[in-house]
Amino acid sequence: MLFPSEEDRRSLLQWARQAITEAVSGSQLPVNIPQHGIFGEQCGVFVTLHVRRCLRGCIGVIESEQSLGESIVRCAASAALRDSRFSPMCPEELEELEIEISILSPPAPIRPEEIEIGRHGLLIVYETQRGLLLPQVAKEHRFNREQFLEETCWKAGLPRQAWSQGEVRIFGFTCEVFSEGPRHSAE
Repeated sequence: MLFPSEEDRRSLLQWARQAITEAVSGSQLPVNIPQHGIFGEQCGVFVTLHVRRCLRGCIGVIESEQSLGESIVRCAASAALRDSRFSPMCPEELEELEIEISILSPPAPIRPEEIEIGRHGLLIVYETQRGLLLPQVAKEHRFNREQFLEETCWKAGLPRQAWSQGEVRIFGFTCEVFSEGPRHSAE
């Protein structure tokens, strides 16, 4: 698991914001992304976008073949334009945009009784179907373990009780989560 310094966090968030701004304005995404330090690491990452405290997009990779810097740029732009739950962001939303980055530990098999709400994220896998929920989702929605498992199954397109069947695999992971502070426009 990576634990970025405050400076790394600010820099990763700046690159995510630049990617979103350029994607929304129709410009080319950044190409000279740093490859040193934490930027060159390979790990799972999710970029979550909020506008006026409402979810506006979330895209990520569980395990990446790209560097963390490249993954953040790609996931940030995709969260702004390609999350199928939302219409693409427009430039007017950029002023009120808040960005959250979640760096994932490698997923590992976990038994339902081992799941700690607020600490573990879940990945449910059955054949080609997969569903993932970040740890903060369970905490924000005040899920208990069973509800968290059910919602992750639903996200995978499975029946809510599928987690209790032997052929469904359950993986847990932890996240290092950081975000920009709330943005306030001048009044």
